[in-house]
Formats: sequence, structure tokens, C-alpha cells
Amino acid sequence: NVRRRGERSQNRGDAANLMDPRKKIVRDAYDRIADRYLAWSGASAVRAHYLAKFLRLLSTDSHVLELGCGAGAPATKTIAGCAAHVTAVDISPRQIALARKNAPEAIFFCADMMSLEFPAACFDAVCAFYAITHLPRDEHGEMFARIGRWLKPGGVFLASLGASAMDERADDWLGAPNYFSHNAPEESLRLLAAAGFTIEEQETTQQDLPGEEGLPFLWVTARKPPA
Repeated sequence: NVRRRGERSQNRGDAANLMDPRKKIVRDAYDRIADRYLAWSGASAVRAHYLAKFLRLLSTDSHVLELGCGAGAPATKTIAGCAAHVTAVDISPRQIALARKNAPEAIFFCADMMSLEFPAACFDAVCAFYAITHLPRDEHGEMFARIGRWLKPGGVFLASLGASAMDERADDWLGAPNYFSHNAPEESLRLLAAAGFTIEEQETTQQDLPGEEGLPFLWVTARKPPA
């Protein structure tokens, strides 16, 4: 039962955020910049390209998990129009409040993605647009392993990851401090392989949004092997 387990995890996620100052920075940042971020990020042709790619991997009855859904647009709303069941999570209460309005068809949880609990093999696909790069990189391997457990055999995972090794706090990102953390591409690919994924596609694409033009991200499409 995705809803029941997700609701249980929400309280633990809130507690974890209070314990980890890095995650609190992310949560507070997206609360503060929610409206600005929605307007800014929605103009990205790069995001639209990978969202379209993800949609082509779905069937009409797919069960989809979106990690770091933000305000629920454009991704969550669009995915919900193509898949029968969408579950989405974000660490920011303000973002989740907006997402519930933008994509009322989806199930939403406000939580640290590392606190989530779902049954094994309950999703056909998982996506994460600019989300895992806010998760402390020492948790990436475990996050990939959990995603692998949640996916059905043959399920797909599409995500943007870092194109270099970094772990730092930005004093001003769109008007608020924020936290970014990621591994070098070869380490991310190693961690995905260790979690049991087969890499179907990997490409480094430069960001196209104002203030981040040319910033590279590693985009990965990976699949859990069929049973």
C-alpha cells in the first residue's frame, strides 16, 4: 500500500530533516523560492526534452514515482496525464502545497526521499529531475539501491545527476541559500551498477536556464533487469 507506507514515512522524514542541516537548507530554500523556481525552471528546453523521453518509456497503466517533484509542473502534471498512478515526493512543504493544486490526480508526500518506504516491485518507472543533486552524495548509493527495490523487473529510472564531484552550500541560489552534492559521473555510474541497474543511455547536457547557461548535468536512463 503506497499511500499508507508513504504517510508513515512522512513523519520520520520531517524528523530527519531537523537532524540534518544540509537537508534543512534545501527544504527552507525551496519553501522561500517556490514561486520563483516554478517560473524559472518551467522555461527549460532541456527539462522538457528529458520529460518527453521519460514519457515515451511509459505505458498508459504505469505506476510512476517522481522524486523531487517541486510544484508539480510541468513534470508531475504531464506524467499524470499519461500514467494511471503517480506518486510524488518533495522535501518542501510549500512546493507540495503548490503541487497538490497543479496535479490533483497524483499522490503527494512531503518528506526526505531517503525516508520513504514502499513495497518491493511496486513502480514501473522512477524519475528525478534535478533532485538527487540535493541529496548528500554519501546517500546516493543507498538511494539507488532503494529505487532498484521499488522498481518492477524491467522498470526504468531516469535522472539528472552531477557532471562533477561537488559537496557545498551556495549562499545565494535564486534568492536563498541552498545545498548541492554529487559524485563524479564515473562514481554515479558505478553506484548505479552496484544497485543492479543496466545503463541504457548516459549523456552530459548543458543547462539552458538564466544564470546557469552551460552548467553540465549527467542524464542517465537505467533499467532494472527483467526477472
